[in-house]
Amino acid sequence: MIGENQTSVMEFFLLGFGNLHNFKVFFFVVFLIIYITAFTGNLLVIILVATNHILHSPMYFFLSQLSLSEILFTTNIIPNMLHLILKGGSNMPITNCMIQFYLLCVPTIAQSLLLAAMSFDRYAAICNPLHYMSIMTFKLQIRIAIYCWTSGVLTGLLAFAFLHPLVFCFANVINHFYCDIAPILELSCSDTSVVELTVSLTSTFVFLSPFVFIIGTYISILRTILRIPSKCGRKKAFSTCSTHLSVVCVYYGTMTAIYLYSPGQHSLNVNKFLSLLYIVVTPLFNPIIYSLRNKDIKRAIQNSVNYWKGSLFT
Repeated sequence: MIGENQTSVMEFFLLGFGNLHNFKVFFFVVFLIIYITAFTGNLLVIILVATNHILHSPMYFFLSQLSLSEILFTTNIIPNMLHLILKGGSNMPITNCMIQFYLLCVPTIAQSLLLAAMSFDRYAAICNPLHYMSIMTFKLQIRIAIYCWTSGVLTGLLAFAFLHPLVFCFANVINHFYCDIAPILELSCSDTSVVELTVSLTSTFVFLSPFVFIIGTYISILRTILRIPSKCGRKKAFSTCSTHLSVVCVYYGTMTAIYLYSPGQHSLNVNKFLSLLYIVVTPLFNPIIYSLRNKDIKRAIQNSVNYWKGSLFT
């Protein structure tokens, strides 16, 4: 009888946002527009960095990698979320659910490390301007990018390896719009203590270490900026960091709100809202803020527009 119960649950039911009644189409259209805009914006950043020589610098190389992580991240979650909105909830095989979680881990971890890499780039540019180009060589950029993505892939595989053997006996309802680690562990009738400890230690190392590194680099950057004699020079130096700092604040702010508070401290609806902010709004926010506050990207867009105009009329 126990064996039958252990094999009875083969899929989860994701509630999504529940029954939205007459607002289904409205929310579907809104989130679809946001997804298309975020996807297009991040793809545009990648294309601009690849095709415009004025953006061939370490900062924009890492920005293109960050945009790639955003595309993978949103594409893994939002299309299925749109399906849940229309259906009012949907079944998902357990294996597919774990694969979705794995594909969530890879770009999330890569993004955290890329933000740390971008802070190091700003540190090298401001604190060691004379040696900047010798420090941030293209070879080093490639190695850092490989390290970021490899860390995401391997850490995600570790999480998947621990989750895959779990057995699910009775409950199969996930009150969320994607497969996250907490509801998966909550539904399992296996002993999850080892998995919880491993995930907790890994998450702390993967997310806290880059954050501490970012704080350390910006303390050094701030000290250097304050030693600049002219007010104009200090303002110019700080402006090169302000965009990256904005992205870091949004990223770690939402991550902290979602994962560092226990479920008892806020309702499931609040958790869904914070997750929605992180998964839908942040990927839209990043390309917009980089485009609006960066003269090089604006100039690259103008150059591309002029090029295509010339191609069409010649």
